[in-house]
Amino acid sequence: MQFFQTPNIDFANKRRIPYAISAALFLLGMVSIFLHGGLNLGIDFKGGTEIVFKFDQDVTVDQLRGAMSDAGMGGSQIRHFGGSGEYVIYVGQQKEGSVTEIEAQVKKAISDAMPDVDYTVRKADNVGPKVGQQLRKSAMMAIGIALLLILVYIGWRFEFIFALGAIAALFHDVLITLGFFSIVGFELSLSEIAAFLTIVGYSLNDTIVVYDRIRENLKVLRNEELETIVNKSINQVLSRTVVTSLTTFIVVLVLFLFGGEVIKGFAFTMMVGVVIGTYSSIFVASALVLEWQTKHGGKRSLKMSKKKR
Repeated sequence: MQFFQTPNIDFANKRRIPYAISAALFLLGMVSIFLHGGLNLGIDFKGGTEIVFKFDQDVTVDQLRGAMSDAGMGGSQIRHFGGSGEYVIYVGQQKEGSVTEIEAQVKKAISDAMPDVDYTVRKADNVGPKVGQQLRKSAMMAIGIALLLILVYIGWRFEFIFALGAIAALFHDVLITLGFFSIVGFELSLSEIAAFLTIVGYSLNDTIVVYDRIRENLKVLRNEELETIVNKSINQVLSRTVVTSLTTFIVVLVLFLFGGEVIKGFAFTMMVGVVIGTYSSIFVASALVLEWQTKHGGKRSLKMSKKKR
């Protein structure tokens, strides 16, 4: 299946427009993170107790907040799973005790404030602050190691400038996706970290497909300008890239709409990441290589390095 039978889009000479779009999206996300005082870290990273309630009667966030405040837990965070009767109550580390003890205190607070309301506890989790700090370090280390190995692999497989372009595109994808994550206010937990690592792999796969076609065309189109080779390479893989990304996007969109609240953050991260990753593979990664080679090396340096192998 091909969406573009004979594409002939001038990506190379219009690369300033994607630069402006990427800069605007990046600034928008960073402003959101700043205004929110940082990312909305979940229980996995902050530590505390998270309890999921299913209420048989209609209750409101204000009622639950009042009940928690009356019980001396006014700093608790309460989130409603829209239309499902489910609420998440997050009690921070300021309230000491085991998960069973804190769960009993929260249940008592709700029963005292709303004695006629029936409910069941769906889930109760507890993460200590030291564990949360260790998880943050482990997540950062996992991403850092992944990026380093990617840099080494692409530098060996292609050229070092290709590796730098791929890494820059991956940072572009992760930072912009984080910005969108902050704008919508989702919590960042380990499942979302897994989504970010998946985005890194997915975006890199698309980027390598484009890079590989550029490398092939450097050998075939020896008399063409570098801009022409980059344009032709991207146009040749455009249909494949769009179709692959679209099928993946449909799957994660279904997960987002029907997968439930627990997986919604993961699905949202994947949705944004697939779109941004596809965009960066087409408009950012190759453009950065072209930008560098035009100013410092040109097409000849790439060809010469390939001859040595």
